[in-house]
Amino acid sequence: MSEPRTVLVTGGNRGIGRTIAEEFIAQGDNVAVTSRNGQAPEGALAVSADVTDTESIDRAFAEIEDKLGPVEVVVANAGITADNLLMRMNDEEFESVLDTNLTGAFRTVKRAITGMIRAKRGRIVLISSVSGLYGVPGQANYSASKAGLVGLARSITRELGSRGITANVVAPGFIRTDMTDELSEKQRTEYLSTIPAKRFAEPAEVAKVVRWVSSDEAAYISGAVIPVDGGLGMGH
Repeated sequence: MSEPRTVLVTGGNRGIGRTIAEEFIAQGDNVAVTSRNGQAPEGALAVSADVTDTESIDRAFAEIEDKLGPVEVVVANAGITADNLLMRMNDEEFESVLDTNLTGAFRTVKRAITGMIRAKRGRIVLISSVSGLYGVPGQANYSASKAGLVGLARSITRELGSRGITANVVAPGFIRTDMTDELSEKQRTEYLSTIPAKRFAEPAEVAKVVRWVSSDEAAYISGAVIPVDGGLGMGH
């Protein structure tokens, strides 16, 4: 068992983010979770933060560093959607999704790398989506924000790869959540017909990949896009 590390999961109060946080907690790491409402799974340090606000991020990191020590693993997971067809999408719908999903990841990572550079080690995992590479109708904003994370991870890799820091992208496909449980039988059948695995992923299947790519075993992987989508994206 390796020494516990300090892990930050943004948007870790619900959905996939919560499962990712729980996976690191189960491994024995010290986990902090940021969310707008300040909620967190049991065993995690709950920190209220808004990824669209740089000062809020600074305050969150100061609190985490004070209580748990320097952040060694960052999982940028906080994200929103505002779906609409492109011809109907307004500026605010586009800009708000980019500001949270892409610029929010930038703000979080920028604040995290100071300690990582000092420590000469760090793991950055950006949670993208099959939507970012495959494209989804009605999600020009979301797909663009999630595709942007790939460029962000690869630029970080070029800049910080020599300092023991890796930056990777995990791109989930359809995950079994409360949202997919509410789909009609017709919608479920349509979605499943496009997935070679013929099932939705369990949230834990994403969380375990995030945990692994943050481990010492994945020290030579950086700038990669790891799909967890049952074959849906096929390298897109």
